[in-house]
Amino acid sequence: MAGIARLPESVANKISAGEVVQRPVSVVKELLENAIDAGADRISVIISDAGKELVRIVDNGSGMERDDALLSVERFATSKIRGVEDLEDLSSLGFRGEALASISSVSHFELRTAVEGSSLALSFRYEGGVLVEEAQVQGERGTSISVRNLFYNVPARRKFLKSNATEYGHIYELVRSFVLACPEISWQMVNDGEELFNFRTPDLNERLDFFYGSGFAESLVPVTEENDYISIRGFIGRPALQKRRRLDQYFFINRRLVQNRMLSQALQQAYGELLVERQAPFALLFFEMDPSRIDVNVHPAKLEVRFEDERSVRNMFYPVIKRAVRSYDFSPDLASGELPPLSTRYPSPSPIAFQDVAEPAVTKGELYRNYREGAFSTSRPPANLPEGFQEQLFSPPEPPAGFVGTASLAGSGGNEDEVPLGDAVAEVKIWQLHNKYLICQIKTGLMIIDQHVAHERVLYERAVDVMETSVPNSQQLLFPQKVELRPWDWEIFEEIRDDLYRLGFNLSLFGSRTVMIEGVPQDVRPGSEVSILQDMIAEYSENASKLKLEKRDNLAKSYSCRNAIMTGQKLSLQEMRSLIDSLFATRDPYCCPHGRPVIIKMTLGQLDHMFGRK
Repeated sequence: MAGIARLPESVANKISAGEVVQRPVSVVKELLENAIDAGADRISVIISDAGKELVRIVDNGSGMERDDALLSVERFATSKIRGVEDLEDLSSLGFRGEALASISSVSHFELRTAVEGSSLALSFRYEGGVLVEEAQVQGERGTSISVRNLFYNVPARRKFLKSNATEYGHIYELVRSFVLACPEISWQMVNDGEELFNFRTPDLNERLDFFYGSGFAESLVPVTEENDYISIRGFIGRPALQKRRRLDQYFFINRRLVQNRMLSQALQQAYGELLVERQAPFALLFFEMDPSRIDVNVHPAKLEVRFEDERSVRNMFYPVIKRAVRSYDFSPDLASGELPPLSTRYPSPSPIAFQDVAEPAVTKGELYRNYREGAFSTSRPPANLPEGFQEQLFSPPEPPAGFVGTASLAGSGGNEDEVPLGDAVAEVKIWQLHNKYLICQIKTGLMIIDQHVAHERVLYERAVDVMETSVPNSQQLLFPQKVELRPWDWEIFEEIRDDLYRLGFNLSLFGSRTVMIEGVPQDVRPGSEVSILQDMIAEYSENASKLKLEKRDNLAKSYSCRNAIMTGQKLSLQEMRSLIDSLFATRDPYCCPHGRPVIIKMTLGQLDHMFGRK
């Protein structure tokens, strides 16, 4: 007697249903993909009891003739592919030919369909995958599929479904993704008899504002890139909009909603220190590329894709996001709310409450112009940004002329009479608060800058650029300074000695564990050479053990943290102006290397609201 037997079709379909139809949202996904593939420009989604009692998808697509309708519920029957070679050039969302067979095998299933010019629609009713009724009914062109009592004949699967709130949440999030991905389609959704939305126009901004709040679309940062290999377009969110979840990251590859770890990680890394721990950036991104370069047949539910050359895709995607992040104003707006707890090592990277919806997105250059026009409003404002500023947005910046650096800042007595500002002295609207914060009037309100972390950002980027380009940045000391290092500090020194030289430290050995400092970077304050080197080594060691930073990044952060101007240091007006100009010439002026905010804004509208003016 043979030990192996062919499974009955009904059993095989139920096994397939376990892979394809995991929960009600799986049914919605498969049916919506078929509706879009059918060319529909109007789709309705109707659910009851979180999809357990009813899922109905109605579309006005091409519809089906009788033979095609019957075949569509058969296993491995599809109009999308004919041979193996078609799998390498898929342009449709559905293609496996398992969905309707699997769904019908675990539900009470009804299919109604009509083609253009037909006076009646065809109706087919299935129970457990078996056709029990065929009829002709009134109906318009398109297809309507009703799935009732999902998993009625698989009680074990039905028992493991989550609460209605959870299952409904999955369905809503999926439908939302399709609504955003296909603005050319009119979408309606009804839940337990209540219409949730009905979008009749292709206005993507209207849909974003509906799902995420008024003004959300206007606050997003656009992303665009196109080359012979890949096209990328869409939007990313500012840090003020970030949530601690990844549900609001949408990646569409050739209009297919997918999950891809590489894209998520690259997106996260492009934001860098702008994100608080466990924050996930909002993203609505559309990728178009040759279908032969991706494999969409690696997951039973078509949720994942595999790239032919994942490294090339990442190398194109990451710079696009990084450029967008660096180009736009990512500074937070003040809002009321409780402060999050401080960390033990550094103050929290987000020590303010962000607004749920930020102001409209503006570029870094527009914020700088906003500052110049507000702070110098009574004198003739600069006609444009500093020469070459737009190029500086995408290339390593040079400090603006007149920036006196750390050494001069340290020696300043804050005497503004020394500043050659001419007639504009009394008109410049920049103030230092408690020798700690710089307050500037800007055209739309006010801007507050933490002087220490602002200078830290300037020094950090300068250090990174110097080490990467090996441009000399050292000034010789008239009297070399001697430093004796402890054994554990000597080990760190040996590790970073070459990069210290690139940074601008001219060092020579003088006996066992003794170093002579003969030259230092130009930003090092006179008289602090020994303490700066010792503090940098200590900071580097602590960062290496706790933060696991790359060596040069660690060194640049240690250098900038220990060498930046400190809280309590009084600055002259020219030094404040130079520091602000230098900050805006950096690539990422909105957070320090450790993630703390550098700039905080408050608009006139927020002030008016606080004072009851509106």
